[in-house]
Amino acid sequence: MPTPSDQILLVVTSHDRYPSRTDSTGLWLAELTHVYDVLLEAGYSVDLVSPLGGKVPIDPRSLGWLYLDAAAKARLHDPKFMALLQSSQAAADIDPAVYRAIFFTGGHGTMWDFRSNKALKRIAEGIYRHGGIVSSVCHGAAGLLDLEAEDGTPLIAGHRLTGFSNLEETLSGVRSQVPYLLQSELEAKGARYEKSIIPFRSYVVTDGRFVTGQNPGSSQEVALALLAALKNGTQP
Repeated sequence: MPTPSDQILLVVTSHDRYPSRTDSTGLWLAELTHVYDVLLEAGYSVDLVSPLGGKVPIDPRSLGWLYLDAAAKARLHDPKFMALLQSSQAAADIDPAVYRAIFFTGGHGTMWDFRSNKALKRIAEGIYRHGGIVSSVCHGAAGLLDLEAEDGTPLIAGHRLTGFSNLEETLSGVRSQVPYLLQSELEAKGARYEKSIIPFRSYVVTDGRFVTGQNPGSSQEVALALLAALKNGTQP
């Protein structure tokens, strides 16, 4: 069983606006609730952090009937969970030394505030360097792009990873709005990018202490893969 020191950091976006669309973006809810539920059931302690701290915006599309499963819907009616979304910790206040793993949740908002965020970079690099796991789902892989090894090279170079694909971005209807294409940027950093042949089908990759899921449909599977990596003491 996990000890009290087995804490996991879940990262969510603070960003809720597209450049020209009238609708909003934010956290894709099930990409948080699935990993939250799996880790809590296993006895782990979780903390919620965002780039700015405070209230977490939720992408309205993630609340649609097609995406909001029973488990995520139950959390919408859980006062304790919803209070957590009103008061996330700020990334600048986080000490990476107390966490076993970091998990970057998705939603299009992450494309703007996960990348080039010095506080999140410091946290993720710190967790990885003391033997922890770096994990993400969907657009959350934006939080991996700027991570560096101690010699300054991209931390993800040479590692098998996945994240929201260029084709999925086109099919989602938001390609013209995003500041970059996640798949292309992961590949540019030297990652060995992988994806499902069929868009939006669950696809998860574990490579050493990296655990990544491709899209919203991967949320449950990537949560279980992260749990397995924690239990197995996965090493690079």
